[in-house]
Amino acid sequence: MNIQDLVRENVKSLQPYSSARDEYKEIVSNKMIFLDANENPFENGVNRYPDPQQNSVKELLSKIKNIDSKNILLGNGSDEVLDLIFRAFCEPNKDNIITLPPTYGMYAVLANINAIENRKRVLSNTFQPKVNQILEAADANSKILFLCSPNNPTGNSFSEDTVKELLEKFNGLVVIDEAYIDFSEQESWLKRLKQFPNLIITQTLSKAYGLAGIRLGVCYASEAIIAVLNKIKPPYNINELTQDSAIKRLLKVGEVKQEVIKIIKERDLLLNELKEVSFVSEIYPTDCNFVLVKVDDATKRYNQLIEKGIVTRNRTNQPLCENCLRFTIGTKKENKKLIEALKEI
Repeated sequence: MNIQDLVRENVKSLQPYSSARDEYKEIVSNKMIFLDANENPFENGVNRYPDPQQNSVKELLSKIKNIDSKNILLGNGSDEVLDLIFRAFCEPNKDNIITLPPTYGMYAVLANINAIENRKRVLSNTFQPKVNQILEAADANSKILFLCSPNNPTGNSFSEDTVKELLEKFNGLVVIDEAYIDFSEQESWLKRLKQFPNLIITQTLSKAYGLAGIRLGVCYASEAIIAVLNKIKPPYNINELTQDSAIKRLLKVGEVKQEVIKIIKERDLLLNELKEVSFVSEIYPTDCNFVLVKVDDATKRYNQLIEKGIVTRNRTNQPLCENCLRFTIGTKKENKKLIEALKEI
């Protein structure tokens, strides 16, 4: 597959904006006098523009994930990464994408924003992609297939064989959203990145790394794809405070892993307790830091929990999720209060 065949014509010929810090790429030293970017010269920690390529963050991610920095792009949250993919590869009012409801809602939102047709193919009753229906829905203008695995809101991972078949047979980009991969026993598709030139993997520091407030999303892809996305990304899309926070957290991977272990332990305890709640009719398998459960009346139970000061997510309007609530795994104390509230009502 030639990635350039998928790129929008105007993006192919685009000359990206060159910032002052892009032009000067030598090592930044305190001895240097920077008079190139019209910055305020009085030092306060954030008076200078941030590194436009976030090299320090990428170097840490490269070591942790065993992926070359040239295969990494950072975004202002995963949503910016996804939007860049749309704008680089999808021609408005012409191209289409394929999504698999129930799934992450921003795929559809971004398709609407970018004037791209969204061809929805609902998952099977076991929340797995229907390969034949997906491939039948695709045509010459189908640019992107979105696979959220582990999936939000269902919590399950997609079959490896199914994903592999779609990567081999779909004639466009396949974006695997791995926002919740740290909570899963299934391996990330990062190890297969070189095998599939059309593969894009998105991850985030919002979940396992506990940095939802700094908004940092990560894109892993071939050098060819990353080069295209770099052409259209804003020059300083990741601010200095976000980069500093990410570096501090990435230097404490051991702490992150311990927190993940605690969350999974609490998840298992919550799953066991939910079996004792009378109006819970089904508890779906989960590889995430949340669990989807089927109840007798999701809207009623949602409102009852609100009255007790507990906010959950009502997913009853999603395909295959009628009367389903989604519970994020909280602290031990929070989970205990949830169970007590569920049993009381």
